Amino acid sequence: MKTIYSERLSLQEVSQKDAESLFHIWSNPEITKFMNIPAMTNVNQAMEMIQLLESLSREKKGNRFTISLTETNTVIGSCGFNYLDYENDRGEIGYELDKEYWGQGYMTEALKTLIQVGFSQFDLNRIEAKVEPQNVASQYVLKKIGCKEEGLLRKYEKAKGTYIDLMMFSILKEDL
Repeated sequence: MKTIYSERLSLQEVSQKDAESLFHIWSNPEITKFMNIPAMTNVNQAMEMIQLLESLSREKKGNRFTISLTETNTVIGSCGFNYLDYENDRGEIGYELDKEYWGQGYMTEALKTLIQVGFSQFDLNRIEAKVEPQNVASQYVLKKIGCKEEGLLRKYEKAKGTYIDLMMFSILKEDL
């Protein structure tokens, strides 16, 4: 897939060239606090994660993009579809942003772009996001881009050895 541009950002499919930049982000415990992975301790872990993401893309089961500032080409995060369910025309999004760029509207901009891609190029009907109840900032972003809160999934996922509750959010193609 080609590069996708928004006002200030470019989204490109992740590749091994992004390993150092993504390791910097994925190794920060404040960023991975609400992710289902522990903070990484070496760049090889980022390389392995990128290999997994690349294989999901090849198999059309998921798709991950780096988020870069268009002006400087600096990687500031990633976003994408953790899974794609073409039988039901739905996908689940996931995302994270380098702490240095929090609170500046970058994730809102990136996710609006990602959702447009999901509905127009992947022909999805529904896009979901699951968020821990304590992750208020993420809930705020999801509501800002038009997602609706659907409810609490109790002890839905095992993350870092503990069963956690997740809140389900979604946006439908018809909501746009």
